Amino acid sequence: MPLIKNGEFVSDTWTQVNDDEKLPDQGAVIVDVARWKAEKVLLKARTTAVGVRLNADMALDDICEDLSAIELVVLAFPAFTDGRAYSAARTLRDKYAFEGEIRAVGNVLRDQLAFMVRCGFDAFEVGASVTPTLLQEAISEIDVFYQPASDAEVPAYRLRHS
Repeated sequence: MPLIKNGEFVSDTWTQVNDDEKLPDQGAVIVDVARWKAEKVLLKARTTAVGVRLNADMALDDICEDLSAIELVVLAFPAFTDGRAYSAARTLRDKYAFEGEIRAVGNVLRDQLAFMVRCGFDAFEVGASVTPTLLQEAISEIDVFYQPASDAEVPAYRLRHS
């Protein structure tokens, strides 16, 4: 799938490694949280970057103490109606001050991109129909928000009372 990061198509330099596959000696790898928990010491000792993939039903508790060793968190959207990854992204940015990449994968839709950015996502695996221009349009078309988020936008209720 095409990868958009910070508003541009980029080459994905990360390799998704399944739990039953051998880790490559070189290169940035993405492992599922179960493998992270089982092989944490080995993964932390790598000289290349490590990312962790969390499905929507998994808790951040499994990685929160190790975020300094993780450069990428991949959060899956199994369906457009499942918003748990929004909460996870916002918690990573606001509570844990995670500065690494937060990538949305799965059912990533144009109509939700602006809200994903507000919650802290900065990379998206998207379908071929989504272009960087379409991404920028989706992000900028909503300019008034009703709730606070991880970005610097002022919510509408604060604008009314200021």
